[in-house]
Amino acid sequence: MGPVVRLDAVVKSFGGRPAVRGVSLDVEPGTIFGFLGPNGAGKTTSLRMALGIIEPDQGSALLFGAKPAPETLDRVGFLPEERGLYRKMRAEDVIVYFARLKGMKAAAARLRARDLLTRFGLGDQGRKKIKEMSKGMAQKIQVLAAVAHRPELVILDEPFSGLDPVNQHALEDLVREMASEGRTVIFSTHVMEHAERLCDRIALIASGRKIFEGEVAEALSQCPRWVEIETLPGAQVAAAAAMMGASAQQSAEAAQDPDAVRWRIALPKNVEPSVVLRTCIAQGLDVRAFEPHRPRLRDAFVQLVGEAGA
Repeated sequence: MGPVVRLDAVVKSFGGRPAVRGVSLDVEPGTIFGFLGPNGAGKTTSLRMALGIIEPDQGSALLFGAKPAPETLDRVGFLPEERGLYRKMRAEDVIVYFARLKGMKAAAARLRARDLLTRFGLGDQGRKKIKEMSKGMAQKIQVLAAVAHRPELVILDEPFSGLDPVNQHALEDLVREMASEGRTVIFSTHVMEHAERLCDRIALIASGRKIFEGEVAEALSQCPRWVEIETLPGAQVAAAAAMMGASAQQSAEAAQDPDAVRWRIALPKNVEPSVVLRTCIAQGLDVRAFEPHRPRLRDAFVQLVGEAGA
């Protein structure tokens, strides 16, 4: 089975201004795929081309191996970036309505809506109208409406925006559950922490261009790595670092120990932080503090954007 979504060198401009510039990517079945980048990077436009909502100016978009078509979209659950619900409808009825649009029978849709509402702490809110709900609560209803028909592919555009930490955690659990059932989940976000916790693969996009596609670990491997240590004044830290092929310089950050000096040691790709500690001790350095820096996905994004610009 081929990719669930394939974009092949898609280009899209609006009013002469390029929004997406030659983006290609494949999303394999059963994966959690993060489409990451700052606001205005071209994420939403790319997703809309993948669904056939808008046509690319150049390149092609395939959904389940074919050009997007209305009958194919029954297999898709889509949460758009622009939230929109019928404000006078009751919450349960909204979920039932969208599930029935995707082909579910009325009774099954009603049972599914009540189950989802209960699981997400909204069991007592089903009869409440959307206009009576908070923004975050209404957003939860829209998420549930997008997944109620158990779609093969779920596309969530900025799904965590507007949710409090508790509900963000609940949505992350839902994404993992759908993936465990063999469903494919694509979500776009500018908040890298969600992708770092959830994704099997990611694509990073900036200014309409894809600058990276691969596993999270691959992206993190692009980041500079370092450790910070504190030693007594006069310790030969630079010499110890040179033995590992690393470089050291005094850190601008104040030492925790008032009698110590703080150093930052930049690590080559093949040197782990534990090697630094062992080497310093073997060289007789009095190490008062040792703090490895763990690269984060946002660090990788900044690094890769800088390299793409260069």
